[in-house]
Amino acid sequence: MAYQYKTNPYEHQRQALIKGADKHLYAYFMEMGTGKTKVSIDNACYLYKENKINVVLVVAPNSVYRNWQDEINTHSPVDTAIHIHKVNKKFVRESNKLTFFLINIEAFSRTSGIKAVQDIIDEYHDTMMVIVDEATTIKNRSAKRTKALTKICKPIAFKRILTGSPVTKSPLDLFSQCNFLNPELLGYSNYYAFRARFCVMKTIGVGGTGRQISLPLYFHNLDELEKKLKSFSFRVKKKECLDLPDKVYTKRYVDLKGDQKQAYDSLKLYARTIFEDQEASYTNKLTEIIKLHQVCCGYVVSDEGVKKELSNPKLDELINIIEETDGKIIIWANYVHSLETIIKLLQDKYGSMSVVSIYGDVPVEARSSAVKNFQENKNVRFFVGNPVTGGYGLNLTKASTVIYYSNSYDLEVRQQSEDRAHRIGQKNNVTYIDLIVRNTIDEFIIKALNKKIKISAQTLGEEVLEFL
Repeated sequence: MAYQYKTNPYEHQRQALIKGADKHLYAYFMEMGTGKTKVSIDNACYLYKENKINVVLVVAPNSVYRNWQDEINTHSPVDTAIHIHKVNKKFVRESNKLTFFLINIEAFSRTSGIKAVQDIIDEYHDTMMVIVDEATTIKNRSAKRTKALTKICKPIAFKRILTGSPVTKSPLDLFSQCNFLNPELLGYSNYYAFRARFCVMKTIGVGGTGRQISLPLYFHNLDELEKKLKSFSFRVKKKECLDLPDKVYTKRYVDLKGDQKQAYDSLKLYARTIFEDQEASYTNKLTEIIKLHQVCCGYVVSDEGVKKELSNPKLDELINIIEETDGKIIIWANYVHSLETIIKLLQDKYGSMSVVSIYGDVPVEARSSAVKNFQENKNVRFFVGNPVTGGYGLNLTKASTVIYYSNSYDLEVRQQSEDRAHRIGQKNNVTYIDLIVRNTIDEFIIKALNKKIKISAQTLGEEVLEFL
């Protein structure tokens, strides 16, 4: 195909563009760090040069969508105009320019966000492309934003979905993402027909309520599913296409200590009674797990919401790791209390200018400057963040050490946060260190993540592993 790149592609990026360039519906299932954003920008520019589109709608998570402005300016070989939702008051397509409209996926839960996009689609759908970045944000078919986005984007001529991990919990994750492109791509416009083909369900009672729910028992016909996916997608993993340094995984264990152990043992006894209670709700059980996890992180929250500090060997071990490590470090933690504790500890020990952070309380406008400072300022050694907020779309390649002070159960969150450092531009091996409190819920979470990784690999046909 004839296309003049602005920035030279890797061979896998070139192949991705060739295979998807002219398709009306296509999925770039490219592992984090392989440059799927560049591919989709080149795809849009190619279609613009072919006089097939003149407007591009980019939908991405809140922590990511404004990063697209820099990516477009870096990679687009054509003149562009960029409008950002709630920054630019009114969308106006500029003649003789490929016009982008950037909006966060969260906006589709609100009437104002839906209307802003609907007005653009009504006018330009025939000459328009929509790109959904991190498409697993629409994997929940029941979510308002999924329904709204799928419905209003239906008439758009060209559609692209981007994600490195289309399957995070089960193959059922694929339905909504592919349904956004076209319900017929998987051969099943009905979710329950799709589920019946690829999943065997089991029905269980909800303790004493008389209610029953269906849960996946195991998956089958996955070869068929893989074949269908290949017909409209490009899949690549970093190890297949990039000469990137290795990922190195290690664990650092600590033991419960003093009042922390007392609190954990007490909560554990109570949690056991909850889990043995057939009438206990899922919410109640999850609440107990979270409480145990918080104790592992050095604090406990009373029923009245009062936080009490506990002994916390994780903090001591965190400092030990830092003292053993050269260079810049990323530290991920799940809870705001943990993040604030870590930030204060690092600022007190290494100076107030040594730390930047991204989590829920950090304004969106400040996040890009935090990344820039971490990448460019030699005095900034630590990036501290919540992986749910800061684990998407950020380039943190100046770090070669990543510490997980605590983990979540979500495979996608873990994979995304890992690849903030392990991506194009990284020159060193990246070491991932899990801080784990021995014989606690911390270990259970690691096992849960490992189980989900195996499910993902099986579904994508990359490695047939036993479903656990």
